Amino acid sequence: MKKILIANRGEIAIRVMKTAQKMGIKTVAVYSEADRGAPHVRFADEAVLLGPAPSAASYLVMDKVIQAAKDTGADAIHPGYGFLSENAKFAQLVEDAGIVFIGPKPHAIKVMGDKLAAKEAVRDYDIPMVPGIEEAITDVALARKVAQEIGFPILIKASAGGGGKGMRVVENLEELPEQMDRAISEALSAFGDGSVFIEKYVGSPRHIEIQVLADTHGNIVHLFERECSVQRRHQKVVEEAPSAVLTPEKRKAMGEAAIKVAKACDYIGAGTVEFLLDDHKNFYFLEMNTRLQVEHPVTELISGVDLVEQQIKVARGEKLEFTQDDLSINGHAIEVRVYAEDPLDNFMPSIGTLSTYKIPVGEGIRVDDGFEEGMEVPIYYDPMISKLITYGKNREEAIQLMIKAIDDYKVEGVFTTLPFGKFVCKHEAFTSGNFDTHFVKNYYTPEKLEKKYTEERRIAALVGLRLYLENQKTVKTPTAVSLNWDKRNAQ
Repeated sequence: MKKILIANRGEIAIRVMKTAQKMGIKTVAVYSEADRGAPHVRFADEAVLLGPAPSAASYLVMDKVIQAAKDTGADAIHPGYGFLSENAKFAQLVEDAGIVFIGPKPHAIKVMGDKLAAKEAVRDYDIPMVPGIEEAITDVALARKVAQEIGFPILIKASAGGGGKGMRVVENLEELPEQMDRAISEALSAFGDGSVFIEKYVGSPRHIEIQVLADTHGNIVHLFERECSVQRRHQKVVEEAPSAVLTPEKRKAMGEAAIKVAKACDYIGAGTVEFLLDDHKNFYFLEMNTRLQVEHPVTELISGVDLVEQQIKVARGEKLEFTQDDLSINGHAIEVRVYAEDPLDNFMPSIGTLSTYKIPVGEGIRVDDGFEEGMEVPIYYDPMISKLITYGKNREEAIQLMIKAIDDYKVEGVFTTLPFGKFVCKHEAFTSGNFDTHFVKNYYTPEKLEKKYTEERRIAALVGLRLYLENQKTVKTPTAVSLNWDKRNAQ
């Protein structure tokens, strides 16, 4: 493998390029007209323009991406995450073109990309699943019957869904028809597939995911868990590894279950198996993400394994260099996603120019980003600016380092979620480890964040005033001055 085309943009494109270059592999960037001057374009050895700014006319056009690989002589394509990363058709087209797809086989992507198909695939592997119906439905009468059997509250989910789209919590029979219609409509709009299914709603769950890695020689390992329970609108915003609540026994059981899920679809490469953990520490299979996760850096830091390097080696047909017994958890890592969103305005997107952009630096601090000062945050793509990651010898150290890193991260020109990240890291529920996926609903309001802003500004002003007054009290001794004249001449 001599040259890899990265079919993505921003921070993840640069992330993949760094490892590829470390391995002596040339890289090809693709870009839209909106990204013509983006850092990932300059970072690569070569770059190919795909088309206009909208992703539907550039990053999502399969034929253009594959042609770019052919034109530059790239013998592999890494999809990153998002865009075409979990598109089975794209993976198949890449293979058909004689190019290596750095990811799982099309079959695995297709099976795990459909939540109902995924449940069917793992049925025979003795993996705990949330009670519910395991077939797509649109009939409200059938939905009512199923809901009464498993008991309210229930969760309606889009079969092809993700990111919280096509998902509705239903508390009683009366609101079921309306919520069914909304879920189906949203699923159709977002995924072109209105299939939905029903399962029991787990009231106060934690979102725990297990990183797996599989080669083409039948070897599968897990690289422990990530805690991803701090979410807004079903989207993760703060992640950490390891979880603060898993015992070694529970970690082992969840890891073994994740490996079974990977076996169920003949998985190859890096993937993530997601579970819900209820308040009694029972876990249930949720879904599998057949790609590199946004939050993969926290796993890399605690395991010492470069996941992108492993993806490339697996794609080259190499065996894993380690076994499960070789892996261990060292330290603790936390990631805060830095979005161009206003946490004081319901996390609405904040588009503008980064008039100031200074990242924090220091031991234990990692910033994966694709922006620089003076750049505009485009409206066409996901508003994530960067990922801020801190690593410490324990959870408390990682949290305190994150708070400092957020204070040192200077961004002006757009609103960001940095203040929200600090709010989370300083909140007692988070520091104690006693939280779940309802953290935002239970503890966060814009008013609470504004109050913390105001209090921090007041304290800073008082400290400044005290320092000023103490400075005024200090007796100042005049500096001796050598004068160029003779005292005798002054008499």
